Amino acid sequence: MAGVEGRVALITGGSRGIGRAAAETMASRGASVMCVARNEHELEETGLDYSVADLGTPEGCAQAVADTEQRLGPIDILICNHGIGSAHERVVWEQEPDIWDETMRVNLDGPFYLSRLVLKGMTERRYGRMVYTSSTAGLVAEHAGSAYTSSKHGLIGLMRSVSRDAGPFGITSNAVLPGWVRTEMAERSARQEAKDRGISADLVWEERAALYPPGRVVTPQEVADLIAFLASEESSGVSGEAIRVALGSVW
Repeated sequence: MAGVEGRVALITGGSRGIGRAAAETMASRGASVMCVARNEHELEETGLDYSVADLGTPEGCAQAVADTEQRLGPIDILICNHGIGSAHERVVWEQEPDIWDETMRVNLDGPFYLSRLVLKGMTERRYGRMVYTSSTAGLVAEHAGSAYTSSKHGLIGLMRSVSRDAGPFGITSNAVLPGWVRTEMAERSARQEAKDRGISADLVWEERAALYPPGRVVTPQEVADLIAFLASEESSGVSGEAIRVALGSVW
């Protein structure tokens, strides 16, 4: 697929899982990629340009954008893929406020700060691609996951706001909504669920796979391929969309 060659892409959560698959896919198609995460060792393993930053703070977001612009040039593509999962959450009346605060700070505030920082330059150049990794939990609430579910619903709202505000300047904004993907974050939730229920994590994954018509969960590459399309010039007619990558299932 053409459409990203020579473009500068800032990809958050790029050191593992969906983010790493997206970064490798974008780089293989000719984009100049900056990966951002907190773990420098994992970032080094990507072999791509990287910036170590806490994307749950305005300062960390500003650092990631500045590092990208200084080393690669003006940002054409922002892929907001970082986030905190829900393995440590509880039902609403038992939910700790600090868990809510941290989840919102990372999952929703960070994407807002990043969007705000990159969009002005995109509007001046009259081109941009904004892609946000939400979740099927952005449409359907999960049990004992009020912070995660709310943040992922909010991320879709941010995406749609960006599509309306920035659309007149040749900028598209979309979200991908993966179902269960066997990433490190999802593995943590499987282990926690297994512990709570007194079963094995393998059985949890078997149950998750059974939610989908093909009897398997989504792969990181399947999500990355959609991200790469939405980040390309060919996706110019698609904006404001929240697209499930869930093998035909609600989840």
